[in-house]
Amino acid sequence: MHSVELLPDAVTERAVRDVWRHLADRGLPSQAEHRHPTNRPHLTLATADHLTPETRARLLHVLAGALPVSLRLDGLVRFSGRVRVLAWAVRPDDALLRLHETVWRTLRDVPDSGRTNPLLDPARWVPHITLGRRRDAYWTVSADEVFFPTAGAPPGIWTGEWAAARHYDSVTRTVKHLVP
Repeated sequence: MHSVELLPDAVTERAVRDVWRHLADRGLPSQAEHRHPTNRPHLTLATADHLTPETRARLLHVLAGALPVSLRLDGLVRFSGRVRVLAWAVRPDDALLRLHETVWRTLRDVPDSGRTNPLLDPARWVPHITLGRRRDAYWTVSADEVFFPTAGAPPGIWTGEWAAARHYDSVTRTVKHLVP
């Protein structure tokens, strides 16, 4: 599976990693436990079975013209299912919604891309940055227990920029930057 992901600015990345560390220090499932060098805070825009060189070139053009994009993180979101996930909710503005739809349609409309993930369809997308995930996790923590207060904002509110984009290949577990 190939994913197209946005990466936050350095200050936001540090804030997310601090939350990861805070969860791990409390003995809760945390992305800090995931030690692979490709693991970093990101927002998944779309996935497909294959990413052809032509599609990659098209994505480079789209992303280079759109980034940076405003980033707003706001509170917790929980996902249940086979794996339970605790995430920092992304509150998208119009520019991020347009970028997401363009990237998703780019992958969906190329026959050689294969399947796309239906959960990333613009009508179903729940943008987030994963904080922790595990099959046996039960997320009973509140935002006050997860986030650090920041000057002038309630816990869990953060603003920054989506500054870069990458392509992640889950088979080879490698990344290629799409936009620096």
